Amino acid sequence: MKNCEYHQIDPQAPSTPNPTLPPPINANKKVIRARRKWQAFPGRNRFYCDGRIIVARQSGVLPLTLGLILVTSTLFFIFDCPFLVEHLTSCIPVIGGVLFVFVVISLLQTSFTDPGILPRAGPDEAADIERQIDNAGSSSSYRPPPRTKEVLIHQQVVKLKYCFTCKMFRPPRTSHCSLCDNCVERFDHHCPWVGNCVGKRNYRFFYSFIVSLSFLTAFIFGCVTTHLAMRSQGGKGIIFALQQSPARYPLPLIIFLDSPSCTAIELVVCFFSVWSILGLSGFHTYLVASNLTTNEDIKGSWSGKSGSEGSRNPYSYNNIFMNCCAVLCGPMPPSLIDRRGFLPPEEALPAATEIDLPSLEAKNDINMCRQGFRDLSPPVPL
Repeated sequence: MKNCEYHQIDPQAPSTPNPTLPPPINANKKVIRARRKWQAFPGRNRFYCDGRIIVARQSGVLPLTLGLILVTSTLFFIFDCPFLVEHLTSCIPVIGGVLFVFVVISLLQTSFTDPGILPRAGPDEAADIERQIDNAGSSSSYRPPPRTKEVLIHQQVVKLKYCFTCKMFRPPRTSHCSLCDNCVERFDHHCPWVGNCVGKRNYRFFYSFIVSLSFLTAFIFGCVTTHLAMRSQGGKGIIFALQQSPARYPLPLIIFLDSPSCTAIELVVCFFSVWSILGLSGFHTYLVASNLTTNEDIKGSWSGKSGSEGSRNPYSYNNIFMNCCAVLCGPMPPSLIDRRGFLPPEEALPAATEIDLPSLEAKNDINMCRQGFRDLSPPVPL
């Protein structure tokens, strides 16, 4: 323990004021660093690269999708392209490479782009909406169904539903995704294969992905079929071709490459995969040409399935070219959640705390010094 220096005070000496001590150390001093909005985002999303990349929390199928595309294309380029280049043309790997790059870029753009998430209402905004609901119910004789609002779009009545999670009326064509826990503008569907919702801001990327994937799958399947057909010429048969070509098909089961039966099974699976992807591309082509979403088509919002007879799609331009341009070629709307913005100081939690606490020994020295000063102070004369 450090020694405190005490001075003998003469009782005959005039009283002197108590020495001034330094101000006590503020042990509660905190340094609050600014936090970005993605760090306090209320939805079920994951953010990477300081909020630049957003994906759904349940994105476990996305690596599988990307892995299947990578492995399938790699096997095609390694085992099928050399034979086809030698016997047909050198344009085959060029076409396959262009399609592969386009598929991967479209997939990543679909997965990592904000689909059109709407920010939730703040406390003041939610309270104002509640007051509007109460006033609308008491001031008019006509009362729409509870928690709904009716708007007129192109002479068509559209009902807006109230979202109890986001505390707001959903804009037209907006729906709340239960998996991501967000209201998504022009919500189409939640696609686990891309690991994200498909909405207003990434639907064009999703459509490009499935269309280019259908072309790539059909191209690889056609090239593999041609490869097998050329090897089986001369009466050798398909079994001989399967045994001579170690990786003739676009499915990544490398351990069974020498088995003709497994090869035939994989060719059948590839065949059905081609048609399923082509069917999905055709369905979304119909939706684009009609300016519909998957959610609207399933619910039958404009076809009478939902009980609204005689309703028509108010968003359609009654022209296929105009509908395609509106869905795929319009300007990219900005992201509304501002995930890389900073939180207000009153909402930001302290990210780090710097506290300068004196040691226990220093505390004891200070207390003893203060006690010594009180004991050695001269008595006040009466």
